Amino acid sequence: MPEAFASAVIPAPVATVWHVVRDFGGLATWQPAVAGCALEETEAPDRVGCVRTLSMADGETVVESLLALDDHRRSLTYGIVSSPYPVQSYRATMRVLPLTATDETFVGWSVDFDCDRSDTDELTETFRTGIFTAGLRGLAEHCRRL
Repeated sequence: MPEAFASAVIPAPVATVWHVVRDFGGLATWQPAVAGCALEETEAPDRVGCVRTLSMADGETVVESLLALDDHRRSLTYGIVSSPYPVQSYRATMRVLPLTATDETFVGWSVDFDCDRSDTDELTETFRTGIFTAGLRGLAEHCRRL
């Protein structure tokens, strides 16, 4: 099963970063790959099972579902319901951890997915660099403004 991982140190307190990350409907405020994010009308952004529709900056649409949210461990897991990516069993997790010596925050973003072997390298690079690394840079910039 292919996987991708990216991480960053965010120069903001863990409570600030977790508040931003746990808002499942707020991705477009900090993720440059996402032009818009909408929850289904009655959905709460922290209810497991809620669904968001992402309008990607490249014009594509991705629909994702919140699979797990753990405030104690500051962990959020979501899966793709539908997307232009040729993947199955896409399950991504963001973990937010305090760096107590500096009052900064470590964020790890990982995904496991299934795909045709011929797509593995391209998809791994797309998720690692185009989505996760770019998103973590956007998250750091967003948190600096808070």
